Amino acid sequence: YHPPVKRSVTINGHQTSISLEPLFWDMLKNASAKRGQAVNALVAEIDAARIRSVTPPGLASAIRIWLVAQILPD
Repeated sequence: YHPPVKRSVTINGHQTSISLEPLFWDMLKNASAKRGQAVNALVAEIDAARIRSVTPPGLASAIRIWLVAQILPD
């Protein structure tokens, strides 16, 4: 177990900090590489979907949920 690590990302030209555990940062980097896009672009995509939600979670939570959903079977 490792504590969250805070990193800065840029979403639509706006810089923000996100705290995620190292495992989730690694998963996010791997997911963005598989999709052929930058981490910032993937975070922006997740953020846009999060904002459209009826009850939007925080961005870090949305990222974790998105990442876990990618590995769960349909």
